[in-house]
Parts: sequence; structure tokens; C-alpha cells
Amino acid sequence: MIETGSRRREIDEVASELFRANGYAATSVRDIAKALDIQAASMYAHVASKEDVLWSIVDGAATSFERAAEAAEADTADPVDRLAALVEAHVEVVTADPERSSVFVTEWRHLTGDRRAAIASRRDAYEARFRAAVRDGLAVGAFRSTDPAVAAAFILTALNGIATWYRPDGRLSPDRIADHYVELALGALTETTR
Repeated sequence: MIETGSRRREIDEVASELFRANGYAATSVRDIAKALDIQAASMYAHVASKEDVLWSIVDGAATSFERAAEAAEADTADPVDRLAALVEAHVEVVTADPERSSVFVTEWRHLTGDRRAAIASRRDAYEARFRAAVRDGLAVGAFRSTDPAVAAAFILTALNGIATWYRPDGRLSPDRIADHYVELALGALTETTR
């Protein structure tokens, strides 16, 4: 019987920490079970496979990013404000759960078949939100001439990097990190280059 309760959430949390620290490929079901202080065979009472654990983590993170982006975009039609809100929302999701976010960013490619295709499609749709904000900003003259796809990839690469260094007890709060990233993203699109 596959469980969806508190033990299942605990498995995802522990697996997120291990996948972030060691990578999906280098983490075994036995490693997850050991961290939970249960027998490896007992894991299969809660999950069908290690990939199911990865899917649960990645799908949950994708949903968090999508919901945050939808809420951010609902607040404004102005492309500059929309891009700023998307950056803030992304920082909020990453800093709320850096382990799960890191696994989403770095380990989703270990998914197979339909699961991998579904996440790739969702990532593309998410990135399209950033491209659209840049494109719309270009259309109204708010941003300097640039390729929207490259600009979106640049911003998202920087945002996704937060998961590798952010610590809840670190020097900057999530709000201050968001402020800096908004300033940097908008500055990159509005200031002239040498």
C-alpha cells in the first residue's frame, strides 16, 4: 500500500536533502531508509520506487513555482512590474524550500518517459512567462534591445543558483535577496552595456 500521509512527506523531505547533497544517482533507497531509521524494504510500503520519490519532489516544486508565478502575474499588467513580481515569486519559492527547489533544478532529468516530458513541458511554460515579460517590456520601450529567450535564461539561471547557496540562517532574508535580484534583473535589461 502506497501511503500519502506524514511518513510520505517525511520521505520526500529526507530524500530532498539527500538528493541535493549527493545527487539522485548517488542516493539509494537504502540511504533514504537509513536517514529515516527504517528498513530499506519498509520504504516500499510507502513508495513504489526511488523515481516515484523524485517525481513527487519535482512535481511538487513545479506546482509551487507555477502557483507563485500565476499569483505574481495576476497583480499587474505592466511588463516591468510583472518581471519584478516573477523574480520575487521565484526567490520566495526557492528560499521557502531550498532542498526541494535544488532537486527540481538539478535532478529532474533523472525522470523517465512521460514524467520527464511533463516536467520539461512545464519548465518551458514557466520560462515562457519570463520571456513574455521581457518581450512585452521591449514592445513598450521599457527594456533595451535584447533577445527575450536569452534574457529569460539569464535571469532564471541566476535565480536557480540561489538554491545552491541560500541558508535560512544566512546574512540576507528572503525579502532582501528578492530585492537584490529584482534590481539586478531589471538593471541588466535597462542599463546600457559597454
